[in-house]
Amino acid sequence: MNVLIYTEDQDVEEFKSYLVDDFPDVSFKATQKESEVEKHIADTDILVTLKISDHLLSQAKKLKWLQSIIAGTDMIETLPSFQTRKDIILTSSRGIHGPQMSEMAIMFMIALNRRLPKFVRNQDLHVWDRWPTTLLYQKKVAILGMGTVGQSLARKCKAFDMTVYGIGPNPKTIDAVDAFYSLDELNQVAADVDYFISVAPATSDNFQMLNEAFFAQLKPTAFFINIGRGSVVDEDALYSALVEHKIAGAAIDTVQQEPLPAENPLWDLDNLIITPHVGGMCDIYVKQAVKIFHENLGRYLQGERQDLVNLIPRK
Repeated sequence: MNVLIYTEDQDVEEFKSYLVDDFPDVSFKATQKESEVEKHIADTDILVTLKISDHLLSQAKKLKWLQSIIAGTDMIETLPSFQTRKDIILTSSRGIHGPQMSEMAIMFMIALNRRLPKFVRNQDLHVWDRWPTTLLYQKKVAILGMGTVGQSLARKCKAFDMTVYGIGPNPKTIDAVDAFYSLDELNQVAADVDYFISVAPATSDNFQMLNEAFFAQLKPTAFFINIGRGSVVDEDALYSALVEHKIAGAAIDTVQQEPLPAENPLWDLDNLIITPHVGGMCDIYVKQAVKIFHENLGRYLQGERQDLVNLIPRK
């Protein structure tokens, strides 16, 4: 059994080190270089990766199972070579991102509240300027997407004595959520909150769901944050809302086209914080992701194919 671990963003040797002793009969290869993948892909039975080119995947004739080391699998599922291979099992690392992504959302809220970017720019200019800042205390926050990340964020928001509204397709009873709303009630909720945070994944149903009509409902004092997928947001509508000061500010970790092109006007807005899709990254990510693969590999070697953690149904 040949396992290939490939990603440019994580320490693949560390990932491999958590597996070799427990699975002595498995041959593990680990690389962060695409050129090295080409040497091994033809003999690979199991591939662990974030993303891979269609050119390389087309050479994986022996591939039986692909484990994504992130929660989303759209970058894999859209590849023509994957779509034609209905026999390949696909699993994800959904459920591990709660701590880091919820912390990032809190960071964004406080940074927007206290105008942290302005403080940093003033420091560069050697300017001593002071102003009163807004608190999270007793404010209202709406969270779109109440999976692992949304629930982790809700608990942290309650620690700041905030009122928390959850929004999602399926009603849930969650201790840290004061009220739960359906997607049809999204704009209604938007009009009542001080912060609107999207942690929604990309689906065929939510493309640019957060559009002009949505931003028109937010209060002029409200902040918008997106740590979910960029495709959920109509970026033209967000730009207009910020330029025309229809909302107080925004922070985004993801965009529709990544990397964000240098000429994109979003870069130049002083009421917008942009980070390069780092919300899920953290110092313990490899340990988080390898736990799921370790469990799945044990099940797979025992002959299990349908009862794997985070199994993605093939259409």
